[in-house]
Formats: sequence, structure tokens, C-alpha cells
Amino acid sequence: MPVDSGPERSVTIITGGSRGIGAAIAKRLAADAGTGSAETNLHLIINYAGNRAAADDVVANVSSSDGSVTASAVQADVGKPDDVAVLFAAADEAGMLTGLVNNAAILYPIGPFTDITAERLERMWAVNITGSFLCAREAVVRMSTANGGIGGAIVNVSSLAASFGSPNEFVDYAASKGALDTMTKGLSTEVAAQGIRVNAVRPGLIETDIHAAAGQPDRVQALAANVPLRRGGKPEEVANLVAWLLSAQASYVTGALMDIGGGR
Repeated sequence: MPVDSGPERSVTIITGGSRGIGAAIAKRLAADAGTGSAETNLHLIINYAGNRAAADDVVANVSSSDGSVTASAVQADVGKPDDVAVLFAAADEAGMLTGLVNNAAILYPIGPFTDITAERLERMWAVNITGSFLCAREAVVRMSTANGGIGGAIVNVSSLAASFGSPNEFVDYAASKGALDTMTKGLSTEVAAQGIRVNAVRPGLIETDIHAAAGQPDRVQALAANVPLRRGGKPEEVANLVAWLLSAQASYVTGALMDIGGGR
């Protein structure tokens, strides 16, 4: 579907938006716009690293027949600064950026701390930390009322792993999410007077394919008994919280780290 460019169209970028939590967020935002409970005339940028087919499927799913919600898939590895520039150039073409969901992240196979290599750290930091920082920086430049923007909201998708460190599993991943928490706190204070809210959600055990990437595709089922609610969460449940934080209903919420882990 063609993009109606111009400042009247509000743009939200979802990094890592082709699957899992990112795809669920896109669908929730589109559904809210379709019911009139959130901003209409919305363009969603579905960022993906490599799976174009999955991103195209999300685009087709969220685009409305009346044109009130449009979407486009934009390939960009957020761990590469040049790709981040491409991603935000696409946002500039689509309209006025008012929302960013920093969702893209990578996870390596579970193992002891002594298995962590310098190469693994370099790549994880590039995507999970540097990529999120660069995307937030580009968003602030565009949203800031001090720069002529109309304000907006940034939601960082962190993890409850940041609070307990994930010993014997993925301390590096947990640490990368801890950096995201700290950025959320600092940036939210820095840009509050510029009309920008910055919050983070910290999912716990959620049913996505990231566990397969860690070498344990059945991890949710294996650990569900340890969760007070006795089950893993669904991507849609995380998406509900993210959509609320992006919306005007959360207009007095900034700098929050919101846990969504079934009681953990």
C-alpha cells in the first residue's frame, strides 16, 4: 500500500518487528487505531534484519483497507550505524515520527560465563545496546519540541533478566538489558521537557522463538512452574503494555521500568 507522506501522518518504528513481541506490538497498535481508541492516520515501520517474508506478512496484516493505518517493511541491522540511518530516513519519508519501540535484540545459546567470547560480546552490544541507543538518539532528534518536533514516546523492550542476571544462562544478555534500563532512566529525565516520554517494559518468560535461539525451544514449558501465575506469557500480553505506554493514556508516565513476568 502506498505511503501517504507528510507531517500529518504519525509514524511509529518497531525494531525487530517481523516476529514475536515486535509483530504483536504492530498488530495491537493497528487494532487500536482501527477501533478509534488510539491515533489514526498511522504508519508503522516494521524493521527486520533478514526475514523479509515475515516482515511483509506483518505489513499485510496491519495495513487497513481504508488507509487509516499503513505500514512498510524496512531492512536494517540496528547493530550497524549506517543501517540505522536508512531506517530513520524511511521514517522521514513516511511522515512525522512520534513513536519508537526498541525491540530488536539477539540472544546466544545458553551456557556458563566462561563460554562468552569477545566476538559474542561485541555483536551483542552492537545490537542490544548500541543499536537501541542510536535509534533512541535519532528518535529524540525528530520528536523533540526543541527541534520542531511534536513530542512522542519511546518504549524500550528490556527483560527481567536485567534484575537477576541470568546466571549459568546468559549473563551477557542480562547485562545488555541492564544497560537499556539505565538508558531509560537517564534519557527520560533528559528529554521530559522536550515532550518525549521514555519507558521500558521488562518481560519475563514469554512464548517466543528467542528460546530456540538460546538452544532451549521448550524453555517456557520447562520453567513455567517457577512463575507465580504458573505459565509463560504471550507476546500479545507484552504488546498490550507497550501500546498503552505509547498512547496518550500514559501521558504522565515516563522513566518507568514496568515488569511483566507473571509475578516474578
